[in-house]
Amino acid sequence: MLRDFRSFPNLVCLTFLIGLSVLFAIAPQAMAQQEAGQNVMVLPDDPDKLVAHTAQGAFPFVIEIADNPSERARGLMFREKMPANHGMLFDFGVVRDVAMWMKNTPMALDMVFIRSDGTVSRVAERTKPYSEDVIDSGEPVSHVLELRAGIARMIGLKPGDRLEHPLFTGAKRNGTAQ
Repeated sequence: MLRDFRSFPNLVCLTFLIGLSVLFAIAPQAMAQQEAGQNVMVLPDDPDKLVAHTAQGAFPFVIEIADNPSERARGLMFREKMPANHGMLFDFGVVRDVAMWMKNTPMALDMVFIRSDGTVSRVAERTKPYSEDVIDSGEPVSHVLELRAGIARMIGLKPGDRLEHPLFTGAKRNGTAQ
């Protein structure tokens, strides 16, 4: 039995075009997910909870600590969600003016600027995702706590409130003085 192979090139071409269209349809989404996943920095949870003391009570948070330049530069970039009782504490090691931004950060945050004794100096609520606008500390601080947007208001956190954690008392941590 002889077959007509004149339609074979058309079949190959059609199969190729279908495969190519499927690839172009799913590749951008897969690449975006892969890129975001590779850029997310997740630090280990600190064994010591940070406790916020407000007029409404005491609120414990599980925190990640960003305490070197590369960790502070990356922060919560590319992170799309975070539990309500979780935060990232930026430890600058010294008291200084601090400027933060929201570049590459898809979720809105509350930024809590903290003096070396653990008192809150300023709260920047519901920062704008992806913004490169500078969010200034307003005065020299030693730490910044980033929380999911709305948490500071929910617990009544305001300037003058106290945060409790070994880093605010000058305690030794991992064998080194802070």
